[in-house]
Amino acid sequence: MRELFLETVELTDQAGAVRRYDYSILVGEMDVGAYACESYGVKVAEQGGEQACVENITCSASRIDELSGLLTRGGVTPTALRDVVLDWL
Repeated sequence: MRELFLETVELTDQAGAVRRYDYSILVGEMDVGAYACESYGVKVAEQGGEQACVENITCSASRIDELSGLLTRGGVTPTALRDVVLDWL
């Protein structure tokens, strides 16, 4: 699985501390019947903290681009990533 870095987003938590999150697209393969296709997932990692990823979300590059834009603009953290992706699907 490859990881394509998108951007780093700075967010301020409730205590006023600045936290930095790195957002990436994950590129892998998913078996679809008799063949395999390229699949995409997402990863959010706090610098020096927790990380979360969801693999094999879609085989569409335009859909993962749409989702990754929503994640970065919304400042989704590792804790919320899975719930946000499930709601998006």
